[in-house]
Amino acid sequence: MSEDLGLLTPEEFEDAIADALDMVPPALMDKLDNVVFLVEDEPPPEDPELLGVYDGVPLTERAEAWGGALPDRITVFRGPLTRMCEDREELLDEIAITVVHEIAHHFGIEEDRLHELGWG
Repeated sequence: MSEDLGLLTPEEFEDAIADALDMVPPALMDKLDNVVFLVEDEPPPEDPELLGVYDGVPLTERAEAWGGALPDRITVFRGPLTRMCEDREELLDEIAITVVHEIAHHFGIEEDRLHELGWG
């Protein structure tokens, strides 16, 4: 994994996610509602190439009575991201793209639209 490849240590990987979040415009970050960001080494075995996943109820699907729910989760998977990148800069870019991609799902933006916008 990344420490073997010399790209990012686990701590640096988490810092890269924080840096990616810092790049998201504050007006957009202010609209994130009840979301936690997690890092896991590997995705589920049935989807080994998965870079990240949004697990929750998009803002566009929440009813007015929505509340008191557990936080939505955005999980970024270290292994596939590290394996697909040739160097540190590419990995940092892919982490940022993955974070933005999953945040977009929180806002109800579907996969096809993300691909049209170049975030797929």
